[in-house]
Amino acid sequence: LFLSVPVARGQVQQEPSLETTEGTGVNISCSHPSIQTRDYIYWYRQLPGRGPELLAFTVKESKELPAIAGQLWVSADRHWSALCLGRPRRGDAAVYYCALG
Repeated sequence: LFLSVPVARGQVQQEPSLETTEGTGVNISCSHPSIQTRDYIYWYRQLPGRGPELLAFTVKESKELPAIAGQLWVSADRHWSALCLGRPRRGDAAVYYCALG
């Protein structure tokens, strides 16, 4: 299972790629040290041949994401967040993006 993330540019930084086996949990992290007070944190994924899909957004709260059997974690200072996939399946292989706005 191959999870890709975009090259670091601008306000956020992500790892270039992650790989895991089906059913083995993985954390996709995102650093955003220049986040502004009113910024929301967004997480998207883009499955092969599809448009981007919004998975979650938050200001500062961590939250459960039952639709993808995952969680969104946000640090207390909001300088990083992570999308945690507890039991990824082959269908979760995608490009994962975080964004601020």
